[in-house]
Amino acid sequence: MLNVSTDRMIPLRRVFLFLLLLAGPTLAQGKNTPPPPPVQETAPPAPLIVPYDDKLARFAEVLGSVHYLRTLCKAAGGDEWRRGMQRLLDSEAGGEPQRKERLTAAFNRGYRAFASVYTDCTAAAIVAEERYRNEGATLATEITSRFGN
Repeated sequence: MLNVSTDRMIPLRRVFLFLLLLAGPTLAQGKNTPPPPPVQETAPPAPLIVPYDDKLARFAEVLGSVHYLRTLCKAAGGDEWRRGMQRLLDSEAGGEPQRKERLTAAFNRGYRAFASVYTDCTAAAIVAEERYRNEGATLATEITSRFGN
């Protein structure tokens, strides 16, 4: 059997009550403080995707290819294709950095595709440039006739 003395309990109770009195204001403050405001994460705006973005990306790739090939073969107006790409970026993706990045990447992909194959202007490079120019004209016509205002 456990023998508990009540003489020893009184000082322990006093110490416990004293600690509660000291901690009381601290505990009370925790109840009255407002919770921290919720953290609001702002998601970046979703990139605008228009129905003709795939065709426009292919058009940008064709522009890059033609730009490289015409510059390689020193054709008249070789820089015209890069300026055309800049106009396309300004009109189609002026305030949309993600779209601008996609179109720029497509242009660069087209440029690099031929830069890795052709280092000299050959008959095959001239034929490829002509075919890509025709594809670009077809894409431009299709995009404007189907999606133009």
